[in-house]
Formats: sequence, C-alpha cells, structure tokens
Amino acid sequence: PKNFRPVIIRVDGGAQLAPNDPVTQRGVATISAALARHSGFIAAALPRRHTAPLFSRYSEGEAYGYHIDNALRMNGNERLRTDLAATLFLSDPASYDGGELTIETGLGSPSVKLPAGQMILYPATTRHRVAPVTRGQRYAAVLWIQSMVRDDGERALLLDLDRATQTLSANLGANNPQILSLTGTYHNLLRRWVET
Repeated sequence: PKNFRPVIIRVDGGAQLAPNDPVTQRGVATISAALARHSGFIAAALPRRHTAPLFSRYSEGEAYGYHIDNALRMNGNERLRTDLAATLFLSDPASYDGGELTIETGLGSPSVKLPAGQMILYPATTRHRVAPVTRGQRYAAVLWIQSMVRDDGERALLLDLDRATQTLSANLGANNPQILSLTGTYHNLLRRWVET
C-alpha cells in the first residue's frame, strides 16, 4: 500500500524492523528459502536450523561495539545454540560510508563491506563489531545458525574436503575411484562429528 510504513524499533546502536511486521515476515521467508537452496551456505554451515533474520538499520553516527554473540538465542519457542553468525548486506556499499563489519581473528581484524545481496558467515564465538556509519544508512539482515557440526575446526576441515572433492570430481568424473574414496572419507568424518 502507498502509505504503508514498516514498524521500526530502537535497539542498541541502531534500529530493527519489528519481528511481527509484514515486511519482516516477507523478508524472513525470502531469505530462509534462499538459504535452503544455496549449496555454498549448506556446505559451509552444515545447518541444523537457524534463527529468523533480524533486519537492522544503522544511520549516521550509529554503530555496534565489539561483542561476542550470546551462546543461545530463542528461535520461536525453543533455544538454538549459536555456532555461526551471518550478516547479509542489503545496502549498496556506495550509498553509505563506514558501517563495516570488523571480525577479530587470530590473523588480524578484517573489515567487511559487501555488495547488497552478499552474505558473510563467521563463527559466533569471534569478537566483532559494526563500525560507525559516517554517511547514509546501512541496512543488513543478521541471523544465527546451529550447525550439525559444533566445532569450527571440524566444520572447516569438512568444507575444505568438500570443495577439493567437488573440484576434482568436475575434472575426473564423479565415478573416479579416488573421488569415491574422498567422498567416503567426507561422509565418514561427518558421521563421526555430526549432531542431529
């Protein structure tokens, strides 16, 4: 409708769409459907379930300081363990200055500002922040994932093995004996580490 306005609620450092707002509900459905069919997301996250995305807006002067995400979040009426966090960028990066997502790692603190429609997936155990927006508005959706494989290192090994197997399979064929062996190793490791 012409005069429809989504409900905005104030939160620390910015604003969010209200969870029961129709705009939020359409966005949640769209993102959830896209994640369910995105092979890269599935391979990297090995998702058991994820929260509904939260849609945030940071305007000039707003930021979210360094923090580590809570270990548990409510997902409807049940608790979800937050193994991974994901930020889906919704703004054209040229439309705002600042607002980078900075994630502390053992190798430094990279700052991330992706094109609209791209998402970064990172361990929820890392310290991270949203830098102050100095011009324009930064829109993003954030969600948390409980993985079937809790350990970050195990998930990373499985992802590396899966990527290498897929690349070799494209060159050698899926029925190549070495590919079948690598595929078996992947599934045996997954069987050892998976929690359902």
